[in-house]
Amino acid sequence: MDGFCPEPSEEVIQVRDWVREFARDVIRPAGAEWDEREETPWPVIQEAAKIGLYSLDFFATQWFEKSGLALPVAFEEIFWGDAGIGLSIVGTGLAAAALAANGTPEQMGEWLPQMFGTESDVKLGAFCASEPDAGSDVGSIRTRAVRDGDDWVLNGVKTWATNGGIANVHLVVASVDPALGTRGQATFVVPPGTPGLSMGQKFRKHGIRASHTAEVVLEDVRVPSSCLLGGVERLEERLARARNGERTGEQAALRTFETTRPSVAAMAVGIARAAYEYARDYAREREQFGKKIGENQAIAFLLADMATRVDMARLLTWRAAWMARNGRPFEQAEGSMSKLVAGETAVWVTEQAIQILGGAGYTRDHPVERFHRDAKIYTIFEGTSEIQRLIIGRAVTGLPVR
Repeated sequence: MDGFCPEPSEEVIQVRDWVREFARDVIRPAGAEWDEREETPWPVIQEAAKIGLYSLDFFATQWFEKSGLALPVAFEEIFWGDAGIGLSIVGTGLAAAALAANGTPEQMGEWLPQMFGTESDVKLGAFCASEPDAGSDVGSIRTRAVRDGDDWVLNGVKTWATNGGIANVHLVVASVDPALGTRGQATFVVPPGTPGLSMGQKFRKHGIRASHTAEVVLEDVRVPSSCLLGGVERLEERLARARNGERTGEQAALRTFETTRPSVAAMAVGIARAAYEYARDYAREREQFGKKIGENQAIAFLLADMATRVDMARLLTWRAAWMARNGRPFEQAEGSMSKLVAGETAVWVTEQAIQILGGAGYTRDHPVERFHRDAKIYTIFEGTSEIQRLIIGRAVTGLPVR
């Protein structure tokens, strides 16, 4: 592809090495403990804040790096350390991306700092789109936002929200005109301490257990019009075009997911790489029948496939991230390709890592079973593998695939 160079700059490499050191020395040693505790790893997040890894400045700097590779490179290292802790550190980034994609400069200036807090007073952000009856089908969102004078009143239930209920700032996708489907939706900032917002059930999960996932309940949550992302005028113009059958542009939640897919793919690459490296090192040392198990073709060929698939997923992720940063349209759904391949690669590679370790890999004495549990979510959240294939299928055929 013209202009794409799959080689990070020296600056990106320096950040990569810095993040890798933190992941190796702080995140990885804490992974098993916080997985067992199933609690938000506040001490690790605070350590990340102290060195500037968890900060608005870090996320913004990496997001706007000219090649687009900085954020996925950093995310791969964080999730190579541990996925549950990693998602606790970067989970605010989804809310920040939604705000950056849809908000005004004034809204970004006000709310982005409050999502991250400070080194001594760490805060979190949460993006709330999914609902009990509307996961991948964002057009079925039932949470309503009704205008009341200069305010909006929100009612509904959100689910699967990372940092939901414990965040300082919540971004909530709601329907303002249900008849228009996704075109009748808008995103609202719910400021800290707003009456009516509460946490529902906290989910106990198969993997990424250190990352807080919960329901968010909205009961007559009243926010001022200044909390409508993009502003009332822009919303009214968009609704008018939709009611006239005109194009309105991509819906806010869908635009957020498309923007973040390469970053999510990078998380999966980090998990896959961690599992591959652990299995490779194990195969170099483990002896059976008088030789290293890595000398057996069955193991060596499997490791070869694992290494190849990790590199393939990484390159697809870097390409999509570069395209997004440089304004290249995803004409072949390259963002979805990266997420699809990386997610399924992580599941496959982590399963093979368990197979290489045999019975030992199935126990918690080794981290590969945790890697496998953590990997599965990457074929589900922010668009299932089936949804990614649907998007890709529509792009490559030009047909309304259903």
